[in-house]
Amino acid sequence: MIVREDLLIGGEWRRPASAATISVVSPSTEEVIGQVPDAGPDDVDAAAEAARRAFEGGAWRGLPVAERADVIERALRILESRIGDIGHLVTSEMGLPTSIAAVQIPGALATGRYFLDVARNDPASEVRRTQAGPAAVIKEPVGVVASIAPWNGPFNMAIGKIVPALVAGCSVVYKPAPETPLDAFHIAEAFAEAGLPGGAFNLITGDREAGRALVAHPAVDKVSFTGSTAAGREIGRECGGSFKRLQLELGGKSAAIVLDDADVATTMQGLAVGSFFNTGQVCAAYSRVLVPRSRYDEVVGALVATAESFVVGDPFDPSTTMGPLVSERHRERVLGYIELGKAEGAVIATGGGAPEGLGKGFYVQPTVFTGTDNSMRICREEIFGPVASVLTYDTLDEAIAIANDSDYGLHGAVFTGDPERAADVARRVRTGTFSVNSFTYNTEAPFGGVKNSGVGRDTGPEAVQSYYELKTVNLDEATEPLFA
Repeated sequence: MIVREDLLIGGEWRRPASAATISVVSPSTEEVIGQVPDAGPDDVDAAAEAARRAFEGGAWRGLPVAERADVIERALRILESRIGDIGHLVTSEMGLPTSIAAVQIPGALATGRYFLDVARNDPASEVRRTQAGPAAVIKEPVGVVASIAPWNGPFNMAIGKIVPALVAGCSVVYKPAPETPLDAFHIAEAFAEAGLPGGAFNLITGDREAGRALVAHPAVDKVSFTGSTAAGREIGRECGGSFKRLQLELGGKSAAIVLDDADVATTMQGLAVGSFFNTGQVCAAYSRVLVPRSRYDEVVGALVATAESFVVGDPFDPSTTMGPLVSERHRERVLGYIELGKAEGAVIATGGGAPEGLGKGFYVQPTVFTGTDNSMRICREEIFGPVASVLTYDTLDEAIAIANDSDYGLHGAVFTGDPERAADVARRVRTGTFSVNSFTYNTEAPFGGVKNSGVGRDTGPEAVQSYYELKTVNLDEATEPLFA
């Protein structure tokens, strides 16, 4: 068992003031595999104040962007040398199959390097000629960032949140999800070894109360959160009261619109990833599949075959393509939605329960519902499991209306052989991200949602830019050359 007793606060590994701990349970074996501190209010306060002192002291934010990027690159190289250990931890703590972790961990490091390149090539200031005279527009780090990550992609979410904030010159207090905290200690160690000034990066582990205390702390200038819409709404209320900057990537109920000319093989490739990747624990998942009535039987048959093609089992087995859900509580939640769908009158075309032959582990079969309509709760609420609901439509206008009839707006897709129709649908579906004939998570373009799916964008150049405040300095002739 992995036991971590200390938190990284102010550049030092400190024994927490709170004696409480969190047990980390393997979702594939149901055994306790780790223990980490459950930070209390005093620990949160110490971390936030350490980050504030580091920011005000200027040792990190005062460095040129290129030098900050060099330090972070050293940390990424350290993490690269530990890819095997990190992948093993992620598989152990959240059940991600090793075949996927072997791609996801290096991919996260590549995304981190992309953010460094963005920052290196993004001018820190510019002088604009205006009718009122010259003005310098300067990018300054937003300040202390409370970064709170989810459990469904612990390492890649951590890199995606931490690197843009640090390279922009912010100080960070990072809190991983209590279900998946173990890999975060590798990240903290790497930043410490790379030479980050004390307090520029701080790690605390804890449950929801630690997160609430961090969000509310007066030393925090910005909150970056990925997680449920309910939690995001609570965070938004707290941040609104003190005008903290806010970045939220929340839930989704994304619709994949299959047009009448769609190629079935291409469509199934997109839905295999879009609806079932990571055991459906993906906020951008295609959990609603909209099918023209004229092709209903064909598409449903192919989708059922796709769901049944997944090998559900031990995530350490190289042949496994779908692991367990992250926790017993979450499995019960997903199974509860499946029972709810049946009670609402939907029909299970495949799946619907726990796989046979797996004595332990929080497993659920890939499930396809038919006979659904968009008023059902399984079509309106985020299930966050390997469950797809098939809905029918007669006209394209009807399909777009169904897709837009949602409280969420994170992702969506169209499958068609007609480029003009694809472009038309992409423009008309109200969502922050959209894919054509695929499920694509593009870290070099902005990713985020509208409506109840969040505020702000977590990837692309916008991810780095979101950690800056803009300052305008109105210049005279003497000062203009100093800002050019």
